[in-house]
Amino acid sequence: MTPEPLSAAEARALAIAAQALASPREAKADRRAVHALVEQLGVVQIDSVNVLVRSHYLPIFSRLGAYDRGVLDALSHDEPRRLFEYWGHEASLLPVDLHRLFRWRMELAAKHAWGRMRRMARNDKAFVREVLAIVAERGPLAASEIELGAAKKKKKGWWEWSKAKTAIELLFWSGEVTSARRRGFERLYDLPARVMPADVLAAETPSHHDAHRALLERAAIALGVATEADLRDYYRLKPGPARPALAELVEDGVLVPITVEGWGKVAYRHRDRRTTTAIDPARGALLSPFDSLIWARERTERMFGMKFRLEIYVPQDKRVHGYYVLPFLLGDQLVARVDLKADRAAGTLRVQAAHAEPRVAKAQVAAALAAELARMAAWLGLERVEPVKAGNLAPALARSLR
Repeated sequence: MTPEPLSAAEARALAIAAQALASPREAKADRRAVHALVEQLGVVQIDSVNVLVRSHYLPIFSRLGAYDRGVLDALSHDEPRRLFEYWGHEASLLPVDLHRLFRWRMELAAKHAWGRMRRMARNDKAFVREVLAIVAERGPLAASEIELGAAKKKKKGWWEWSKAKTAIELLFWSGEVTSARRRGFERLYDLPARVMPADVLAAETPSHHDAHRALLERAAIALGVATEADLRDYYRLKPGPARPALAELVEDGVLVPITVEGWGKVAYRHRDRRTTTAIDPARGALLSPFDSLIWARERTERMFGMKFRLEIYVPQDKRVHGYYVLPFLLGDQLVARVDLKADRAAGTLRVQAAHAEPRVAKAQVAAALAAELARMAAWLGLERVEPVKAGNLAPALARSLR
């Protein structure tokens, strides 16, 4: 099949529309709208950093505008449950109908678990069974509430897990326990039978091949336009099982091969994704660093020309753009990045730094960014937006905020 040509602008428009960033914001972002959005995206990444707001709340705001964060919590915690937590991209919220498509990953959890979890799966199966029995008897439970001998002794350090935490995470990977809800950001674990809808658990388990095929198709719908690596990255699929499924999708006409101007590699669009969407040049959106439009950094650079890197773990004196940096999408371009912090005690959204991308109209970008920052502050219940002087966009942004 001869790939069809696509301009760089058409590819951006296709991706932005597929990611629900081209539509007007909802007048009322209610439970129905939030649920429909997560179904369209197919996955929302979770991250613990709370300097602004937990990351999984941001993609909904970027697309729908102000909404009650409790709605997303209810969809993933309350009956009838519509979302569940699992390793989709990274730690993620996923529509419950995808549960059956990840059972192959649950089945292979012990094989693919890393480091301490892998060693426990091989060498301490009795301890893992004992932890599962405690969850069955007393769940929902946090890892910190499981008291089993050595499990009481929690090691110090950011990445040091107790023995009980290692066991419960292995059980989570394998699907033998799931997240019932969160207490603050602490996950409470329980048996899937007490958490997930019965019809979801009763759904037929597809073959590994069919699950990969379905996940690749979901990724193609969500991404709009994507290379093989982009499609695999969306749900973290390995090349071996993914490539035959991808070839079959192309052969069946589900995915259409395309060439995108400047990409230098074959890409694909879903047959139901067309390039007729017009992108409103005034439509702005602040994107979480874990937003699914930009989480594949090489794709972000290829599509938007922005070399975006997370600098949370970079020493402060070596950071270029800041600690918690959100790219700013305006129309079909990433035009700026801002380092944001919610100072809740002072009721202030602090702009720690603001940087414009090369060759953008700073006054125009600053005006649009100021409006979006004001919307974000109101959504977070903060009274004001306060800029600082760091970054080449800071003077223009300060003027716009005044």
